[in-house]
Amino acid sequence: MSDTPNQDEFYEKLKGQLLDTAMWPSAYLYKFIIKTNTAEIKKIETLFNNMGAVINTVASKNGKYTSLSINVRMKNPDEVIAKYKEVAEKVDGVISL
Repeated sequence: MSDTPNQDEFYEKLKGQLLDTAMWPSAYLYKFIIKTNTAEIKKIETLFNNMGAVINTVASKNGKYTSLSINVRMKNPDEVIAKYKEVAEKVDGVISL
């Protein structure tokens, strides 16, 4: 997946906000929503393996979607953004919040 100008603008804005609001390294909370699919959920969990991440999953009321909250210590805003991009590239149908 290539970055579009809107994505580039979004990530630049996010980087600025992260620099302004946190002391790095810092804990960061990722939130993702995905159609309930065990294989795709496992892909997300695997991307955060060996990082000391705390991962919570919650199925929607009807079970069609699953939300993942991932709390992990990151070194800097660039590492946060790189992980967002990695998840978007490797996991089909993921929505990042």
